[in-house]
Amino acid sequence: MTTQFTLQANLVDLHRREIHHAEVRIKNGRIQAVRPLPGTGAHYLMPGFVDAHVHIESSMLTPAEFGRMAVVHGTVGTISDPHEIANVLGEEGVLYMLDSAAQTPLKVCFGVPSCVPATDFETAGAHMGPDIVERLLKRPDIYYLSEMMNFPGVVHDVPEVMAKLAAAKRTGKPIDGHAPGLRGQDAVKYFGEGITTDHECFTYEEGLEKARLGVKILIREGSAARNFEALIGLLPGFPDQIMFCSDDKHPDDLVRGHINQLAARAVAKGCDLFDVLRAACLHPVEHYRMPVGQLREGDPADFILVEDLREFRVLKTWIDGELVAEEGKSLLPHRSSGAPNQFNTAAKKPEDFRVAEKGKTVRVIRALDGEIVTESETAPFPAGGMSDMETDLLKIAVVNRYRTAPPALGYIRGFGLKTGAIASCVAHDSHNIVAVGVTDEALCRAVNEVIRNRGGIAACDGEGTWSLALPVAGIMSPGDGYEVARQYAEVDKVVKSRLGCALKAPFMALSFMALPVIPSLKMTDRGLFDVGAFGFVEVFC
Repeated sequence: MTTQFTLQANLVDLHRREIHHAEVRIKNGRIQAVRPLPGTGAHYLMPGFVDAHVHIESSMLTPAEFGRMAVVHGTVGTISDPHEIANVLGEEGVLYMLDSAAQTPLKVCFGVPSCVPATDFETAGAHMGPDIVERLLKRPDIYYLSEMMNFPGVVHDVPEVMAKLAAAKRTGKPIDGHAPGLRGQDAVKYFGEGITTDHECFTYEEGLEKARLGVKILIREGSAARNFEALIGLLPGFPDQIMFCSDDKHPDDLVRGHINQLAARAVAKGCDLFDVLRAACLHPVEHYRMPVGQLREGDPADFILVEDLREFRVLKTWIDGELVAEEGKSLLPHRSSGAPNQFNTAAKKPEDFRVAEKGKTVRVIRALDGEIVTESETAPFPAGGMSDMETDLLKIAVVNRYRTAPPALGYIRGFGLKTGAIASCVAHDSHNIVAVGVTDEALCRAVNEVIRNRGGIAACDGEGTWSLALPVAGIMSPGDGYEVARQYAEVDKVVKSRLGCALKAPFMALSFMALPVIPSLKMTDRGLFDVGAFGFVEVFC
């Protein structure tokens, strides 16, 4: 059936860097004609926003449900790395994401995870070698090789790592980077291997050095890592090398906004409007060769109507000519999906979380609010191995979810809990269970709640337990996204109001405490890991 309609508005042309009143004629999902009109219109028609790097799994939603919510904010496409589910389920997980994404009109463009597992220093649920990576790269619905987290492997020419890079080059698909803090000749070597982007810069100086190497810098503002303020100063000097991304965004944050928020903040800082919108809408489409329209004749009819070019309040969103959101409401239905999983650990006992004294001083992870990097410090071993709330010295545990094994135990500062414990199976990158708590009993209760739900988040104090079950690979819910966001916000509020946590996003921060590729001190299911030394260290020192 032929579908056609016509719109009149002020058209934002990002290629010509101009705005003019126009009539746009759409037929069968494509732009048939763009005709200039005299005068001006009330609102602005512009290309839709694109998230240049996101792990949809971190929203705790399936791709179909993520799409249902993101279109409300004018998002029409994403560059998505299914790295999280791949670490749980391998190739099966990638295929699940592709199938779920096919249920939403949002143009979700997936890459092949390059690092499954992310390192050999944690227990993951799968291994994806060069053969699997190359097979997936040959698929037309796979757009790039996802972030190469193993930057030491690139710098030192590790054969498996180099084989994956070579596979991407043979298929002619872009290679994403991930190199936090990498500078100097190591950075020259890393990006010289054909790696084209980096979303891990957390200082202006680091971003400047990499931009001068020709790297595309992705300015990230997610639920945990927030680098916008540090990096937005790069936009005027490198306008053709900047994109915006969220990386990891929890469901309550997704309800509030997406890439539209970054565009508004950049304009408010005085950045050139067209530089901002090219970073937010155009550059990802060109770099990854996404099938996303840019308001030109013959393009797919992917665009948004906004009230103004300051706040970018989205009035309507169209994808392939279909109206998918209007006035803050999604017009897409909820789509159900299956719940593949891998969860094989037995319930724990409080004594499993006791730390025997082996010295007088312990190494301590220092969590930083709004950052996924941590610091390393030392502290006196607390009496009886318990937590010391007065000095914010709490116990951290990581529990292997793939088989029954003793928890890895250590100490952490920065969470500020006064009572109880929190636990999460959304724990980058292998998604074992990570928990922080005041007592062994509380740690045990929170961990066992996650085990009972076969994934998810949990919090407990002396009076109750609160949780959000995530049975899809232990990290996503098959349910309605707005209900998931409500439940998540409820547990988050408990952690802050009842347990005393001072972090802006406690569970997002917790999810990065087990990631051994981000400096400096982390805890995996195999023990305390020093990222700088790239090896395990003893808790006692």
